[in-house]
Amino acid sequence: MSASFAVLMYAFMGLPLLAIVVFNLIGKKRVERCCIPIGYIVSLVQVAVAIISMMLLVQYNKEAINFSQFWDMTVSVDAAYLSVDMFSLVALFSVGMVAFVSFLTGRTMVRGKVFAFSNVMLILMMGMNGIALVTDLFSLYVFLEVTGVASFVLIALYRDGFGLEGSFKYLVMSAIASAFILSGLAFTFMNFGSLQYAAISSAMADGLHLAPGNAIVQNAAFVLLIAGFSIKAGIVPFHGWLPDAYQSAPAPVSVVLGGIVTKMAGVYAIIRLLGDLFARESVVGTAFMLLGLVSIVIGAVAAIGQKDFKRILAYSSISQIGYIVLGVSTGSAIGLLGAVLHFFNHATFKTTLFVNSAAVEKQTGTTDITKLGGLQRQMPVTGVSSVIAFLSTAGIPPLAGFWSKLLIVIAAWQAGGALVAGVALIASLLTAAYFLRLQRNVFFGPAEEHLSEVTEASGAFKLASIILTVVTVGFGVLFPVLLNFMQAQGWL
Repeated sequence: MSASFAVLMYAFMGLPLLAIVVFNLIGKKRVERCCIPIGYIVSLVQVAVAIISMMLLVQYNKEAINFSQFWDMTVSVDAAYLSVDMFSLVALFSVGMVAFVSFLTGRTMVRGKVFAFSNVMLILMMGMNGIALVTDLFSLYVFLEVTGVASFVLIALYRDGFGLEGSFKYLVMSAIASAFILSGLAFTFMNFGSLQYAAISSAMADGLHLAPGNAIVQNAAFVLLIAGFSIKAGIVPFHGWLPDAYQSAPAPVSVVLGGIVTKMAGVYAIIRLLGDLFARESVVGTAFMLLGLVSIVIGAVAAIGQKDFKRILAYSSISQIGYIVLGVSTGSAIGLLGAVLHFFNHATFKTTLFVNSAAVEKQTGTTDITKLGGLQRQMPVTGVSSVIAFLSTAGIPPLAGFWSKLLIVIAAWQAGGALVAGVALIASLLTAAYFLRLQRNVFFGPAEEHLSEVTEASGAFKLASIILTVVTVGFGVLFPVLLNFMQAQGWL
C-alpha cells in the first residue's frame, strides 16, 4: 500500500514541477494558450488525490503514512521523509480547490501575463504543498520561503506602483519573520539536537527540555517562533502588511492570498507547533490564545470602518484566522477539530468572497463600496453567493462556518472560561455587522445610475462562486453525519 500511495503523492510535488518544466522547455509563445487549462488539470488532480488519500487512510485505519519521492528514505534511520495525515490532506485539498478557482478567475482577468502567472502559481502550489508534507522544521522553513517569494512576485505581477508597494511591505515583514523563525530553529536545534517533528515531540514528552539551561534556550525559541509564525499568519499585532498586500494584488492573486496562502504560510505551522510539538507547553498555548482573541476583535472592528471591498475581506481574514488560532490554543481535541474545520471553511467562504470582489471589480471597474449599490438585480449569482458566504463567516446555522465556530467556542469555554468564549461570540456579531454593511452598500442598496449597464460576471466567475457555495452549504448540512463518522472512528 505504501508504494502505491507514494505514486499518488507525486500529484502534490511532481505534477506541478513537471508542468513548470514543460512550460519553460516549450517556450512562452507556444504554451501561453494552454497554461491556464494545465493549471486547471494540476489543481483538480490535487483535489482528487487528496480525497482518494483520505479514503485510503480511513480504509487502512492509518493515522499517517510516510513516504519519499525523489530519494530513498530507507537508506538510514535518519533519512528524511514526507508524511500525510488527515489534517495535511485537508490542507492539500484546500490548496488545490483555491488554486483551481484562482486559475478560473485568472483566465479572464490576467492580461498579458498568463505565462508568468501560471508559472508562479504552480511554484506557489509546490511551496504550500511542501509545507503540508514535510516532517521537520527546517524543511518547513524552506517551503515557507518558496511560498513567500512566489507571493511577492504575484502581488507585483504588473509592476505598477500599487502592486510594488504591497509586495515590498510583504517582503519586509516576511524577511523579519524569517529572521525570527531561523533564530528560533537554531535555539530549538541547540536544545534538542534535531528539528524533526517526531524527535522534538518525543523529547518534549520525556521532559528532556526541562533542565535549567535548556528551559532558557527553549523559551527564547518559543518567543521567536511565536513572533515569526504570527507575522506569516497576519495575526495582530503583526498584521500591518496584510490589508495592503490583499488590496494591491491583482484580483486572481487576492483570491489565492486570501483563500489559502496566509493560512498555509502561518496558521498551518501554528497548528503543527501546538498540535504536535509543543502541546504540553502551556505558555505557548496561552500566548496564542491571547493573540487569537486580540486578532478576532481588532480584525472585526477594523473591518467595520473600511470602504474597499478587498480591504474589508483582508481585515475579516485577520479576525477569522484569530478563531483558528484560538481553537488550537485550547489544547483540546474539540478545539483542534474546530481549528482544522475552520481552516477549511475559511478557505471556502473567503475564497468565495474574493472571487465575488473580483467579479464586481471586473464588471464595475472599482472595489470602492461607496461607489457601488443595487447590484443584486444585475449580478444575482454574485449577490446570493456573497450572502451565503458572509452568513457562514458569521457562524449562522446550518452553514459550514457555524459548526467550526461552535466547536471553537465550546473549546474556548472549557479552556479559558466564559470570558474567552464570550469575546469570541460577540465578535461574531461584529462579523455580521460589517458584512451586512458590505452587502447593503454593494448589492442591496439603491441602484446607482452609472451602474445601470452592469451585467453578471462571465461563466468562470459564476462557476467558481457556485462550486464554493455548494461546498459551504453541503458541508454545513452534512456535518452532523461527518461528526458521527469521526466519533465512530474514535477520532473524538
